[in-house]
Amino acid sequence: MQPYPLRFLKNLNRGREVATVLLNYGFGDVLERLGLLPYLKWGRRLITRKTREATEQLTTPRRIRLALEDLGPTFVKFGQVLSTRADLLPPDVIQELCKLQEHVPAFPVQDVLEQLEEEYHRPIKELFAKFDEQPLAAGSLAQVHTAVAKDGRELAVKVRRPDVVHVVERDVALMLELAQLLERHVPESRVFDPVGLVNQFTRTIRRELNFRREGRAMQEFARLFQDDPRLYVPLVESEKLCESVLVMERVDGLKVSDRETILKYRLDPALIARNGAEIFLRMAFEMGVFHGDPHPGNIRIRPDGSICLFDYGMIGFLDETRRESLIDLFVAVARNDVDTAVHVVMSLGQPTQRVEKVLLQADVRDFMDAYYGVPLEQLRIGPLLNDFIGILASHGLQCPGDLMVLVRAIVTLEGVGRQLDPHFNLAEVLAPFVERLIRERYHPRKVVERAFSDIRTLLGAAHDLPLHLGRTLQKISQDEMKVQLEHRGLDHLINEFDRSSNRIVVGLLISSLVLSTALIIRTASPNSMWIAVPIFILSGLLGAWLIWGILRSGRL
Repeated sequence: MQPYPLRFLKNLNRGREVATVLLNYGFGDVLERLGLLPYLKWGRRLITRKTREATEQLTTPRRIRLALEDLGPTFVKFGQVLSTRADLLPPDVIQELCKLQEHVPAFPVQDVLEQLEEEYHRPIKELFAKFDEQPLAAGSLAQVHTAVAKDGRELAVKVRRPDVVHVVERDVALMLELAQLLERHVPESRVFDPVGLVNQFTRTIRRELNFRREGRAMQEFARLFQDDPRLYVPLVESEKLCESVLVMERVDGLKVSDRETILKYRLDPALIARNGAEIFLRMAFEMGVFHGDPHPGNIRIRPDGSICLFDYGMIGFLDETRRESLIDLFVAVARNDVDTAVHVVMSLGQPTQRVEKVLLQADVRDFMDAYYGVPLEQLRIGPLLNDFIGILASHGLQCPGDLMVLVRAIVTLEGVGRQLDPHFNLAEVLAPFVERLIRERYHPRKVVERAFSDIRTLLGAAHDLPLHLGRTLQKISQDEMKVQLEHRGLDHLINEFDRSSNRIVVGLLISSLVLSTALIIRTASPNSMWIAVPIFILSGLLGAWLIWGILRSGRL
Protein backbone atom coordinates (compact mmCIF):
# COMPACT_ATOMS: atom_id res chain seq x y z
CA MET A 1 0.00 0.00 0.00
CA GLN A 2 1.34 3.41 -0.94
CA PRO A 3 1.89 5.81 1.96
CA TYR A 4 -0.54 8.70 2.04
CA PRO A 5 -0.35 11.71 4.39
CA LEU A 6 -3.71 11.07 6.02
CA ARG A 7 -2.63 7.53 6.98
CA PHE A 8 -0.01 9.13 9.24
CA LEU A 9 -2.89 10.74 11.13
CA LYS A 10 -5.04 7.61 11.44
CA ASN A 11 -4.14 7.58 15.14
CA LEU A 12 -5.23 11.20 15.35
CA ASN A 13 -4.20 12.06 18.91
CA ARG A 14 -0.69 10.62 18.75
CA GLY A 15 -0.17 11.82 15.18
CA ARG A 16 -1.17 15.29 16.31
CA GLU A 17 1.37 15.16 19.16
CA VAL A 18 4.20 14.03 16.87
CA ALA A 19 3.44 16.69 14.25
CA THR A 20 3.13 19.42 16.88
CA VAL A 21 6.49 18.59 18.46
CA LEU A 22 8.17 18.57 15.04
CA LEU A 23 6.62 21.96 14.28
CA ASN A 24 7.68 23.38 17.64
CA TYR A 25 11.29 22.37 17.01
CA GLY A 26 11.46 23.97 13.60
CA PHE A 27 10.80 20.99 11.30
CA GLY A 28 7.75 22.52 9.61
CA ASP A 29 9.55 22.53 6.25
CA VAL A 30 9.93 18.75 6.49
CA LEU A 31 6.23 18.32 7.31
CA GLU A 32 5.35 20.53 4.35
CA ARG A 33 7.43 18.39 1.99
CA LEU A 34 5.76 15.29 3.39
CA GLY A 35 2.35 16.70 2.53
CA LEU A 36 1.24 16.79 6.18
CA LEU A 37 1.21 20.53 6.80
CA PRO A 38 -2.09 21.27 4.99
CA TYR A 39 -3.83 18.93 7.45
CA LEU A 40 -2.11 20.48 10.49
CA LYS A 41 -2.53 24.23 9.97
CA TRP A 42 -3.81 24.60 13.49
CA GLY A 43 -0.45 23.38 14.80
CA ARG A 44 1.14 26.68 13.84
CA ARG A 45 -0.86 28.38 16.58
CA LEU A 46 1.04 26.39 19.17
CA ILE A 47 4.35 27.88 18.08
CA THR A 48 4.83 31.02 20.11
CA ARG A 49 7.29 33.70 19.18
CA LYS A 50 9.41 32.74 22.19
CA THR A 51 9.53 29.09 21.05
CA ARG A 52 10.56 30.08 17.52
CA GLU A 53 13.32 32.34 18.78
CA ALA A 54 14.58 29.61 21.14
CA THR A 55 14.66 26.90 18.47
CA GLU A 56 16.36 29.17 15.94
CA GLN A 57 19.35 29.43 18.29
CA LEU A 58 19.74 25.64 18.53
CA THR A 59 21.71 23.46 16.14
CA THR A 60 19.82 20.94 14.03
CA PRO A 61 21.28 17.89 15.87
CA ARG A 62 20.24 19.36 19.22
CA ARG A 63 16.74 20.09 17.95
CA ILE A 64 16.51 16.45 16.82
CA ARG A 65 17.53 15.23 20.28
CA LEU A 66 15.13 17.54 22.13
CA ALA A 67 12.26 16.57 19.81
CA LEU A 68 12.89 12.86 20.46
CA GLU A 69 12.97 13.44 24.23
CA ASP A 70 9.65 15.33 24.08
CA LEU A 71 8.05 12.56 22.01
CA GLY A 72 8.52 10.04 24.81
CA PRO A 73 10.30 6.77 25.67
CA THR A 74 9.74 4.98 22.35
CA PHE A 75 11.30 7.80 20.37
CA VAL A 76 14.14 8.10 22.92
CA LYS A 77 14.87 4.40 22.41
CA PHE A 78 14.77 5.00 18.66
CA GLY A 79 17.32 7.78 19.03
CA GLN A 80 19.56 5.53 21.10
CA VAL A 81 19.45 2.89 18.36
CA LEU A 82 20.18 5.58 15.76
CA SER A 83 23.26 6.59 17.76
CA THR A 84 24.83 3.24 16.81
CA ARG A 85 24.47 3.93 13.07
CA ALA A 86 27.58 5.99 12.42
CA ASP A 87 27.59 4.52 8.91
CA LEU A 88 24.39 6.41 8.07
CA LEU A 89 24.21 9.56 10.20
CA PRO A 90 26.61 12.52 10.41
CA PRO A 91 29.05 12.58 13.38
CA ASP A 92 27.46 15.69 14.97
CA VAL A 93 24.04 13.98 15.01
CA ILE A 94 25.54 10.80 16.48
CA GLN A 95 27.29 12.80 19.20
CA GLU A 96 24.05 14.56 20.15
CA LEU A 97 21.96 11.36 20.13
CA CYS A 98 24.40 9.77 22.58
CA LYS A 99 23.17 12.33 25.14
CA LEU A 100 19.58 11.07 25.04
CA GLN A 101 18.17 10.40 28.51
CA GLU A 102 14.94 8.76 29.61
CA HIS A 103 12.75 10.67 32.07
CA VAL A 104 10.22 8.08 33.19
CA PRO A 105 8.62 7.89 36.66
CA ALA A 106 7.99 4.56 38.32
CA PHE A 107 4.49 3.15 37.82
CA PRO A 108 2.29 2.33 40.86
CA VAL A 109 3.14 -0.79 42.81
CA GLN A 110 -0.52 -1.82 42.69
CA ASP A 111 -0.16 -2.29 38.93
CA VAL A 112 2.94 -4.42 39.56
CA LEU A 113 1.13 -6.67 42.03
CA GLU A 114 -1.90 -7.05 39.77
CA GLN A 115 0.28 -7.98 36.82
CA LEU A 116 2.21 -10.59 38.84
CA GLU A 117 -0.94 -12.18 40.22
CA GLU A 118 -2.60 -12.16 36.80
CA GLU A 119 0.47 -13.71 35.14
CA TYR A 120 1.00 -16.51 37.69
CA HIS A 121 -2.63 -16.95 38.85
CA ARG A 122 -1.53 -16.89 42.48
CA PRO A 123 -1.51 -14.22 45.20
CA ILE A 124 1.76 -12.43 45.79
CA LYS A 125 2.22 -14.05 49.22
CA GLU A 126 2.36 -17.49 47.60
CA LEU A 127 4.89 -16.36 45.01
CA PHE A 128 7.46 -14.79 47.33
CA ALA A 129 8.26 -14.82 51.03
CA LYS A 130 8.82 -11.06 50.82
CA PHE A 131 8.27 -8.49 48.08
CA ASP A 132 9.67 -4.97 48.28
CA GLU A 133 7.07 -2.50 47.01
CA GLN A 134 9.70 0.19 46.53
CA PRO A 135 11.20 -0.20 43.02
CA LEU A 136 14.95 -0.75 42.80
CA ALA A 137 15.09 0.81 39.32
CA ALA A 138 12.61 2.13 36.74
CA GLY A 139 13.02 2.38 32.99
CA SER A 140 10.92 3.17 29.96
CA LEU A 141 9.95 -0.47 29.36
CA ALA A 142 10.02 -2.02 32.83
CA GLN A 143 10.90 -1.58 36.46
CA VAL A 144 12.69 -3.84 38.91
CA HIS A 145 11.67 -4.83 42.45
CA THR A 146 13.57 -6.95 44.93
CA ALA A 147 12.02 -10.02 46.53
CA VAL A 148 12.88 -13.02 48.69
CA ALA A 149 12.06 -16.54 47.53
CA LYS A 150 10.40 -19.10 49.77
CA ASP A 151 13.78 -20.80 50.28
CA GLY A 152 15.42 -17.51 51.34
CA ARG A 153 17.21 -16.64 48.09
CA GLU A 154 17.30 -12.96 47.14
CA LEU A 155 15.63 -12.22 43.81
CA ALA A 156 15.20 -9.37 41.37
CA VAL A 157 11.79 -9.14 39.68
CA LYS A 158 11.65 -7.26 36.37
CA VAL A 159 8.07 -6.31 35.44
CA ARG A 160 7.02 -4.84 32.11
CA ARG A 161 5.13 -1.54 32.17
CA PRO A 162 1.35 -1.81 31.68
CA ASP A 163 0.20 -1.04 28.12
CA VAL A 164 3.81 -0.47 27.01
CA VAL A 165 3.38 -2.96 24.15
CA HIS A 166 0.39 -1.02 22.82
CA VAL A 167 2.24 2.30 23.14
CA VAL A 168 5.35 0.96 21.38
CA GLU A 169 3.39 -0.67 18.55
CA ARG A 170 1.42 2.53 18.01
CA ASP A 171 4.59 4.62 17.90
CA VAL A 172 6.54 2.30 15.59
CA ALA A 173 3.56 2.22 13.22
CA LEU A 174 3.66 6.02 13.09
CA MET A 175 7.45 5.91 12.62
CA LEU A 176 7.09 3.53 9.68
CA GLU A 177 4.48 5.75 8.02
CA LEU A 178 6.71 8.78 8.54
CA ALA A 179 9.74 6.90 7.16
CA GLN A 180 7.79 5.86 4.05
CA LEU A 181 6.67 9.45 3.53
CA LEU A 182 10.27 10.62 3.91
CA GLU A 183 11.57 8.20 1.28
CA ARG A 184 8.78 9.18 -1.08
CA HIS A 185 8.75 12.98 -0.73
CA VAL A 186 12.31 13.74 0.43
CA PRO A 187 14.56 11.78 -1.98
CA GLU A 188 17.79 12.95 -0.31
CA SER A 189 16.74 11.11 2.87
CA ARG A 190 17.01 7.73 1.14
CA VAL A 191 20.75 7.67 1.75
CA PHE A 192 19.91 7.26 5.48
CA ASP A 193 17.50 4.37 4.73
CA PRO A 194 14.64 5.62 6.98
CA VAL A 195 12.45 2.53 6.48
CA GLY A 196 15.40 0.21 7.17
CA LEU A 197 16.26 2.10 10.36
CA VAL A 198 12.67 1.88 11.62
CA ASN A 199 12.52 -1.84 10.80
CA GLN A 200 15.78 -2.44 12.66
CA PHE A 201 14.47 -0.49 15.66
CA THR A 202 11.18 -2.41 15.59
CA ARG A 203 13.02 -5.74 15.77
CA THR A 204 15.26 -4.45 18.57
CA ILE A 205 12.52 -3.06 20.80
CA ARG A 206 10.27 -6.09 20.29
CA ARG A 207 13.13 -8.27 21.50
CA GLU A 208 13.58 -6.04 24.55
CA LEU A 209 9.86 -6.25 25.33
CA ASN A 210 9.93 -10.05 25.33
CA PHE A 211 11.34 -11.03 28.73
CA ARG A 212 11.04 -14.72 27.93
CA ARG A 213 13.54 -14.17 25.14
CA GLU A 214 15.84 -12.23 27.48
CA GLY A 215 15.67 -14.98 30.10
CA ARG A 216 16.58 -17.63 27.55
CA ALA A 217 19.47 -15.49 26.33
CA MET A 218 20.77 -15.32 29.91
CA GLN A 219 20.52 -19.09 30.23
CA GLU A 220 22.36 -19.52 26.93
CA PHE A 221 25.21 -17.22 28.02
CA ALA A 222 25.42 -19.09 31.32
CA ARG A 223 25.77 -22.36 29.40
CA LEU A 224 28.39 -20.98 27.00
CA PHE A 225 30.52 -19.60 29.87
CA GLN A 226 29.97 -22.37 32.38
CA ASP A 227 33.68 -23.24 32.19
CA ASP A 228 34.85 -19.61 32.38
CA PRO A 229 34.63 -18.30 35.96
CA ARG A 230 35.46 -14.75 34.85
CA LEU A 231 31.83 -14.12 33.75
CA TYR A 232 28.87 -14.58 36.09
CA VAL A 233 25.33 -14.63 34.68
CA PRO A 234 22.45 -14.28 37.20
CA LEU A 235 20.39 -17.43 37.55
CA VAL A 236 16.93 -17.25 35.97
CA GLU A 237 13.84 -18.71 37.64
CA SER A 238 12.76 -20.91 34.72
CA GLU A 239 9.38 -21.82 36.22
CA LYS A 240 8.49 -18.10 36.51
CA LEU A 241 9.78 -17.11 33.08
CA CYS A 242 7.13 -15.39 30.93
CA GLU A 243 6.84 -12.63 28.35
CA SER A 244 6.09 -9.76 30.75
CA VAL A 245 7.97 -10.82 33.92
CA LEU A 246 11.57 -11.91 34.47
CA VAL A 247 12.53 -13.30 37.88
CA MET A 248 16.25 -13.82 38.44
CA GLU A 249 18.87 -14.02 41.11
CA ARG A 250 19.74 -10.70 42.71
CA VAL A 251 23.46 -10.02 42.38
CA ASP A 252 25.15 -7.26 44.35
CA GLY A 253 28.50 -5.99 43.19
CA LEU A 254 30.79 -3.04 42.76
CA LYS A 255 30.36 -0.43 40.06
CA VAL A 256 33.17 -0.11 37.54
CA SER A 257 33.37 3.61 38.34
CA ASP A 258 34.08 2.87 42.03
CA ARG A 259 37.79 2.15 41.58
CA GLU A 260 38.70 2.91 45.22
CA THR A 261 36.27 0.30 46.58
CA ILE A 262 37.55 -2.26 44.06
CA LEU A 263 41.07 -1.68 45.38
CA LYS A 264 39.82 -2.07 48.97
CA TYR A 265 38.63 -5.56 48.06
CA ARG A 266 42.22 -6.25 46.92
CA LEU A 267 41.11 -6.69 43.32
CA ASP A 268 43.23 -5.69 40.32
CA PRO A 269 41.30 -3.20 38.12
CA ALA A 270 43.70 -3.74 35.21
CA LEU A 271 43.08 -7.51 35.31
CA ILE A 272 39.32 -6.97 35.52
CA ALA A 273 39.43 -4.66 32.47
CA ARG A 274 41.45 -7.23 30.51
CA ASN A 275 39.11 -10.07 31.54
CA GLY A 276 36.07 -8.05 30.45
CA ALA A 277 37.59 -7.38 27.05
CA GLU A 278 38.53 -11.03 26.55
CA ILE A 279 35.03 -12.15 27.58
CA PHE A 280 33.43 -9.82 25.05
CA LEU A 281 35.80 -10.87 22.26
CA ARG A 282 35.03 -14.52 22.99
CA MET A 283 31.31 -13.76 22.72
CA ALA A 284 31.60 -11.96 19.40
CA PHE A 285 34.31 -13.88 17.54
CA GLU A 286 34.08 -17.39 18.96
CA MET A 287 30.40 -17.81 19.84
CA GLY A 288 28.83 -15.34 17.41
CA VAL A 289 26.47 -13.87 20.02
CA PHE A 290 27.35 -10.91 22.23
CA HIS A 291 25.94 -8.46 24.77
CA GLY A 292 24.91 -5.40 22.77
CA ASP A 293 24.94 -2.80 25.55
CA PRO A 294 27.93 -3.22 27.91
CA HIS A 295 27.72 0.27 29.44
CA PRO A 296 28.81 0.80 33.09
CA GLY A 297 25.25 0.58 34.44
CA ASN A 298 24.96 -3.00 33.15
CA ILE A 299 28.22 -4.20 34.74
CA ARG A 300 29.02 -5.18 38.33
CA ILE A 301 32.22 -6.57 39.81
CA ARG A 302 31.71 -9.38 42.33
CA PRO A 303 33.95 -9.74 45.43
CA ASP A 304 35.81 -12.68 43.81
CA GLY A 305 36.75 -10.51 40.81
CA SER A 306 34.29 -12.06 38.35
CA ILE A 307 32.21 -9.82 36.11
CA CYS A 308 28.41 -9.85 36.17
CA LEU A 309 26.46 -8.50 33.20
CA PHE A 310 22.84 -7.35 33.41
CA ASP A 311 20.17 -6.49 30.82
CA TYR A 312 20.36 -9.05 28.04
CA GLY A 313 17.53 -7.42 26.07
CA MET A 314 19.89 -6.13 23.35
CA ILE A 315 21.83 -9.05 21.91
CA GLY A 316 23.92 -8.94 18.73
CA PHE A 317 24.62 -11.85 16.39
CA LEU A 318 27.51 -12.47 14.01
CA ASP A 319 27.30 -15.45 11.69
CA GLU A 320 30.43 -17.36 10.73
CA THR A 321 30.74 -15.61 7.36
CA ARG A 322 30.88 -12.14 8.94
CA ARG A 323 33.26 -13.30 11.65
CA GLU A 324 35.58 -14.65 8.96
CA SER A 325 35.28 -11.39 7.00
CA LEU A 326 36.24 -9.35 10.07
CA ILE A 327 39.27 -11.56 10.66
CA ASP A 328 40.24 -11.10 6.99
CA LEU A 329 39.97 -7.36 7.54
CA PHE A 330 42.24 -7.49 10.60
CA VAL A 331 44.80 -9.52 8.64
CA ALA A 332 44.65 -7.09 5.71
CA VAL A 333 45.24 -4.11 8.02
CA ALA A 334 48.14 -5.90 9.71
CA ARG A 335 49.73 -6.63 6.31
CA ASN A 336 48.82 -3.23 4.81
CA ASP A 337 46.98 -5.11 2.05
CA VAL A 338 44.69 -2.46 0.53
CA ASP A 339 43.12 -4.67 -2.17
CA THR A 340 42.01 -7.34 0.31
CA ALA A 341 40.71 -4.70 2.71
CA VAL A 342 38.60 -3.10 -0.06
CA HIS A 343 37.23 -6.52 -1.06
CA VAL A 344 36.21 -7.25 2.54
CA VAL A 345 34.64 -3.80 2.93
CA MET A 346 32.59 -4.32 -0.24
CA SER A 347 31.41 -7.71 1.02
CA LEU A 348 30.45 -6.38 4.47
CA GLY A 349 28.66 -3.22 3.32
CA GLN A 350 25.44 -2.95 1.36
CA PRO A 351 25.85 -0.21 -1.28
CA THR A 352 23.09 2.42 -1.29
CA GLN A 353 24.59 4.22 -4.27
CA ARG A 354 27.16 3.60 -6.98
CA VAL A 355 30.54 2.96 -5.36
CA GLU A 356 33.60 4.42 -7.05
CA LYS A 357 36.10 1.67 -6.33
CA VAL A 358 39.14 3.82 -7.20
CA LEU A 359 38.12 6.50 -4.68
CA LEU A 360 37.30 3.83 -2.10
CA GLN A 361 40.75 2.28 -2.54
CA ALA A 362 42.35 5.71 -2.08
CA ASP A 363 40.43 6.34 1.15
CA VAL A 364 41.20 2.86 2.51
CA ARG A 365 44.89 3.36 1.65
CA ASP A 366 44.95 6.68 3.51
CA PHE A 367 43.20 5.04 6.46
CA MET A 368 45.68 2.17 6.62
CA ASP A 369 48.67 4.48 6.21
CA ALA A 370 47.42 6.48 9.21
CA TYR A 371 47.36 3.42 11.48
CA TYR A 372 49.92 1.05 9.95
CA GLY A 373 53.08 0.85 12.01
CA VAL A 374 51.60 2.65 15.03
CA PRO A 375 52.95 1.09 18.24
CA LEU A 376 50.39 -1.13 19.92
CA GLU A 377 50.39 0.87 23.14
CA GLN A 378 49.47 4.02 21.16
CA LEU A 379 46.71 2.45 19.07
CA ARG A 380 43.13 3.38 20.03
CA ILE A 381 40.45 1.02 18.76
CA GLY A 382 37.54 3.45 19.26
CA PRO A 383 38.82 6.24 16.97
CA LEU A 384 40.07 3.62 14.50
CA LEU A 385 36.62 2.04 14.19
CA ASN A 386 34.91 5.43 13.94
CA ASP A 387 37.27 6.45 11.12
CA PHE A 388 36.61 3.16 9.36
CA ILE A 389 32.81 3.61 9.62
CA GLY A 390 33.25 7.16 8.31
CA ILE A 391 34.84 5.75 5.15
CA LEU A 392 31.89 3.40 4.64
CA ALA A 393 29.39 6.23 5.14
CA SER A 394 31.18 8.56 2.70
CA HIS A 395 30.95 5.91 -0.04
CA GLY A 396 27.32 4.93 0.58
CA LEU A 397 28.13 1.53 2.08
CA GLN A 398 25.56 0.56 4.70
CA CYS A 399 26.70 -1.88 7.39
CA PRO A 400 24.46 -4.65 8.78
CA GLY A 401 22.72 -3.59 11.98
CA ASP A 402 24.40 -6.21 14.18
CA LEU A 403 27.83 -5.16 12.93
CA MET A 404 27.13 -1.57 13.95
CA VAL A 405 25.96 -2.79 17.37
CA LEU A 406 29.30 -4.63 17.66
CA VAL A 407 31.27 -1.48 16.78
CA ARG A 408 29.32 0.60 19.28
CA ALA A 409 29.75 -2.06 21.97
CA ILE A 410 33.53 -2.23 21.39
CA VAL A 411 33.81 1.56 21.66
CA THR A 412 31.75 1.48 24.88
CA LEU A 413 33.85 -1.37 26.23
CA GLU A 414 37.07 0.53 25.64
CA GLY A 415 35.66 3.44 27.68
CA VAL A 416 34.63 1.10 30.51
CA GLY A 417 38.11 -0.44 30.53
CA ARG A 418 39.67 2.99 30.95
CA GLN A 419 37.40 3.70 33.92
CA LEU A 420 38.91 0.65 35.61
CA ASP A 421 42.45 1.20 34.38
CA PRO A 422 43.53 4.56 32.89
CA HIS A 423 46.28 2.72 30.97
CA PHE A 424 43.91 0.11 29.49
CA ASN A 425 44.36 -0.43 25.75
CA LEU A 426 41.91 -2.70 23.96
CA ALA A 427 44.38 -3.19 21.09
CA GLU A 428 46.75 -5.05 23.43
CA VAL A 429 43.96 -7.55 24.12
CA LEU A 430 42.63 -7.68 20.57
CA ALA A 431 45.97 -8.33 18.83
CA PRO A 432 46.86 -11.67 20.51
CA PHE A 433 43.21 -12.74 20.36
CA VAL A 434 43.08 -12.23 16.58
CA GLU A 435 46.44 -13.95 16.16
CA ARG A 436 45.07 -17.01 17.97
CA LEU A 437 41.95 -17.01 15.77
CA ILE A 438 44.13 -16.84 12.64
CA ARG A 439 46.27 -19.75 13.83
CA GLU A 440 43.12 -21.78 14.52
CA ARG A 441 41.73 -20.90 11.10
CA TYR A 442 44.76 -22.36 9.31
CA HIS A 443 45.06 -25.38 11.55
CA PRO A 444 45.11 -28.53 9.35
CA ARG A 445 41.92 -29.83 10.95
CA LYS A 446 40.05 -26.59 10.19
CA VAL A 447 41.38 -26.52 6.62
CA VAL A 448 40.16 -30.09 6.03
CA GLU A 449 36.76 -29.28 7.56
CA ARG A 450 36.33 -26.25 5.27
CA ALA A 451 37.44 -28.27 2.25
CA PHE A 452 34.86 -31.00 2.98
CA SER A 453 32.19 -28.35 3.54
CA ASP A 454 32.96 -26.72 0.18
CA ILE A 455 32.92 -30.13 -1.55
CA ARG A 456 29.51 -30.91 -0.03
CA THR A 457 28.20 -27.54 -1.25
CA LEU A 458 29.50 -28.18 -4.79
CA LEU A 459 28.08 -31.71 -4.85
CA GLY A 460 24.69 -30.38 -3.69
CA ALA A 461 24.71 -27.75 -6.43
CA ALA A 462 25.73 -30.36 -9.05
CA HIS A 463 22.93 -32.65 -7.84
CA ASP A 464 20.29 -29.89 -8.11
CA LEU A 465 21.48 -28.50 -11.47
CA PRO A 466 19.79 -31.11 -13.77
CA LEU A 467 16.52 -30.71 -11.84
CA HIS A 468 16.47 -26.90 -12.20
CA LEU A 469 17.56 -27.12 -15.84
CA GLY A 470 14.79 -29.62 -16.58
CA ARG A 471 12.16 -27.38 -14.97
CA THR A 472 13.36 -24.39 -16.97
CA LEU A 473 13.25 -26.29 -20.28
CA GLN A 474 9.79 -27.64 -19.42
CA LYS A 475 8.45 -24.12 -18.82
CA ILE A 476 9.97 -22.91 -22.09
CA SER A 477 8.44 -25.80 -24.05
CA GLN A 478 5.00 -25.20 -22.48
CA ASP A 479 5.16 -21.41 -23.03
CA GLU A 480 5.03 -20.85 -19.26
CA MET A 481 8.26 -18.87 -19.03
CA LYS A 482 7.56 -15.41 -17.58
CA VAL A 483 9.80 -12.38 -17.31
CA GLN A 484 9.00 -9.88 -14.57
CA LEU A 485 9.95 -6.27 -15.18
CA GLU A 486 10.13 -3.80 -12.30
CA HIS A 487 9.53 -0.18 -13.22
CA ARG A 488 11.29 2.16 -10.82
CA GLY A 489 10.67 5.85 -10.32
CA LEU A 490 7.19 5.77 -11.87
CA ASP A 491 5.28 6.33 -8.61
CA HIS A 492 5.68 10.08 -8.80
CA LEU A 493 4.54 10.15 -12.43
CA ILE A 494 1.48 8.02 -11.63
CA ASN A 495 0.59 10.25 -8.70
CA GLU A 496 0.84 13.34 -10.90
CA PHE A 497 -1.45 11.69 -13.48
CA ASP A 498 -3.94 10.86 -10.69
CA ARG A 499 -3.83 14.43 -9.39
CA SER A 500 -4.26 15.91 -12.87
CA SER A 501 -7.16 13.63 -13.75
CA ASN A 502 -8.86 14.38 -10.42
CA ARG A 503 -8.56 18.12 -11.08
CA ILE A 504 -9.97 17.70 -14.58
CA VAL A 505 -12.95 15.71 -13.27
CA VAL A 506 -13.60 18.23 -10.48
CA GLY A 507 -13.26 21.12 -12.93
CA LEU A 508 -15.76 19.52 -15.34
CA LEU A 509 -18.25 18.88 -12.53
CA ILE A 510 -17.93 22.46 -11.27
CA SER A 511 -18.34 23.84 -14.80
CA SER A 512 -21.44 21.69 -15.34
CA LEU A 513 -22.95 22.88 -12.06
CA VAL A 514 -22.23 26.55 -12.83
CA LEU A 515 -23.72 26.34 -16.32
CA SER A 516 -26.77 24.33 -15.29
CA THR A 517 -27.59 26.52 -12.31
CA ALA A 518 -27.04 29.69 -14.41
CA LEU A 519 -29.59 28.41 -16.94
CA ILE A 520 -32.02 27.52 -14.17
CA ILE A 521 -31.68 30.99 -12.61
CA ARG A 522 -32.34 32.62 -15.98
CA THR A 523 -35.29 30.48 -17.13
CA ALA A 524 -36.83 28.96 -14.02
CA SER A 525 -39.65 30.27 -11.90
CA PRO A 526 -38.98 32.20 -8.67
CA ASN A 527 -39.96 29.11 -6.63
CA SER A 528 -36.82 27.21 -7.78
CA MET A 529 -34.45 30.10 -7.15
CA TRP A 530 -33.84 29.05 -3.53
CA ILE A 531 -32.25 25.80 -4.85
CA ALA A 532 -30.37 27.15 -7.86
CA VAL A 533 -28.75 30.20 -6.27
CA PRO A 534 -27.04 28.34 -3.36
CA ILE A 535 -25.78 25.68 -5.78
CA PHE A 536 -24.47 28.41 -8.10
CA ILE A 537 -22.65 30.16 -5.23
CA LEU A 538 -21.23 26.85 -3.90
CA SER A 539 -19.98 25.92 -7.39
CA GLY A 540 -18.27 29.29 -7.69
CA LEU A 541 -16.57 28.81 -4.32
CA LEU A 542 -15.41 25.30 -5.29
CA GLY A 543 -14.02 26.67 -8.54
CA ALA A 544 -12.14 29.38 -6.65
CA TRP A 545 -10.80 26.75 -4.23
CA LEU A 546 -9.57 24.61 -7.14
CA ILE A 547 -7.83 27.59 -8.79
CA TRP A 548 -6.23 28.56 -5.46
CA GLY A 549 -4.93 25.02 -4.95
CA ILE A 550 -3.37 25.00 -8.41
CA LEU A 551 -1.76 28.42 -7.91
CA ARG A 552 -0.50 27.45 -4.45
CA SER A 553 1.18 24.31 -5.78
CA GLY A 554 3.12 26.42 -8.28
CA ARG A 555 2.11 24.16 -11.17
CA LEU A 556 -0.28 26.32 -13.14
